[in-house]
Amino acid sequence: MRITVFGATGGVGRELVRQAVAAGHEVTAVVRDASRLPAPLSGARVCAMARLDDPEALREAVEGRDVVLSGLGSRGRKADGVAERLTGSVLAAMEAAGTRRLVVVSAAPVGPRPADDPLPDRLARKVVGAVLKEIYADLTRMEAELARSATDWTSVRPPKLTDGPLTGTYRTVVGGFPRSGRTISRADVAHAMLALAGDPAAVKQGVGVAY
Repeated sequence: MRITVFGATGGVGRELVRQAVAAGHEVTAVVRDASRLPAPLSGARVCAMARLDDPEALREAVEGRDVVLSGLGSRGRKADGVAERLTGSVLAAMEAAGTRRLVVVSAAPVGPRPADDPLPDRLARKVVGAVLKEIYADLTRMEAELARSATDWTSVRPPKLTDGPLTGTYRTVVGGFPRSGRTISRADVAHAMLALAGDPAAVKQGVGVAY
């Protein structure tokens, strides 16, 4: 596949590029600072852009691609609307270029959780939700942008991210979330995103992923 990855210097983005290159895909990594790319990503074509909020500038990076993968999001607790704003630019560029398939990373609290989740899990979510409310609000608005778009989107919603290894063993629930799912590695989130890119059942759906 011909793949473009946004947010390629982030934890999930680096894994997306690494795994896609290893699988033999033709990969374009879109970054603002190419010096932040580690050496293992050298198998990808690097597209450095000073601004990611200009749809016209992004069009070249998405035109003719089979799928666009996005790890864009806030790097801290202050979201500043980054996921909504930058994903909106990606969507506009894709629609102008006629590129259809988009898979983005979001977060578990944005989607529905199992009604029978254990009480400790529900209490923990309330605490985390209060601390990271700006980030989740930004991701909620981002998903609303996806729903209004003409793209064939999928939003992948992980719980707490870790720097653990790629296992390829995790649970996914289309339109929901795995019961008692608490963590997942960034490497496995990337693995799930690449797998879901070719899954018709995941189109225009949120997908919960967790161990």
